[in-house]
Amino acid sequence: MTETIFLSIAILLRIFSNPLGNAFQKQLTAKGNHPLLVNFLTYLFLSLICLYFAVSVYWQILPRSFWTYSILGGMAGALGNGFLIKALQKGDLSVLGPVNSYKSVVGIIAGIILLGELPDIWGIFGMVLIIYGSYFVLETTEEGFSFRLLKRSEIQYRLWAMILTAIEAVFVKKVILASSTGIAFISWCFFGAVFSLALLCIFRLDFKQMAMRFRFTDMCGYFFLVICIGTMQLTTNYVFEHMVVGYALSIFQLSIIISVLLGQRIFREQHIRKKLIGSTIMIIGSVVIILLSNN
Repeated sequence: MTETIFLSIAILLRIFSNPLGNAFQKQLTAKGNHPLLVNFLTYLFLSLICLYFAVSVYWQILPRSFWTYSILGGMAGALGNGFLIKALQKGDLSVLGPVNSYKSVVGIIAGIILLGELPDIWGIFGMVLIIYGSYFVLETTEEGFSFRLLKRSEIQYRLWAMILTAIEAVFVKKVILASSTGIAFISWCFFGAVFSLALLCIFRLDFKQMAMRFRFTDMCGYFFLVICIGTMQLTTNYVFEHMVVGYALSIFQLSIIISVLLGQRIFREQHIRKKLIGSTIMIIGSVVIILLSNN
């Protein structure tokens, strides 16, 4: 009973923290902060907080698989979050949030291949509902629910982010299995910082120019962003420890309705009614997975 309560609280925190973090990411990029800089600073600030806890960890006794999956997860996560922030810079939060519903499908496929986690018939039915609901959301775009939509850069960035972060989720669970929820979070922050810094160097971004655009008032946005992303990843790790990855990713799609409402409230995005209908169908798909699947 206690475990169920903690799991429910973790899921609720994850559902709200993710879209709130996306909103802060979009606000920061709208003020001129480069997406890759926002990505790096988020990991960096979280890593600095983790230093206090990292010193008490016996890193030398952790198995080789921990380091392998931490590195792979760090690479996928840093690149995926970079794509996500770039997508948020260009697109609507109320569209890009629901697009993330496809992540559960990618997560289930990756889970089957890497973890041997097989979905049942209700899990598959829930996935179908989630995809069907996305039709209503994507119909609000100029291109509609069609392959032409894939030509939009923000959709391409979001799809790459979705694929990479879904793969990252599998690696994160591997890290949890090789260590613990807390240690996995610390490694996620550290390796994310390393590889997001590598992205800044690979793309040869002008650090001086980015520093000149940085304003002290942005620190407030980064403060709340770090809280949201930290909460998001900690609760994600806890849920992954107690649930199948594919199903957990499906439950997380409940946050899409928060993304739609935040898009309308903060960024004055349009066609909210149709997006809410699509989001509701996706939520029904998630409920089917939660209540009827064999977790």
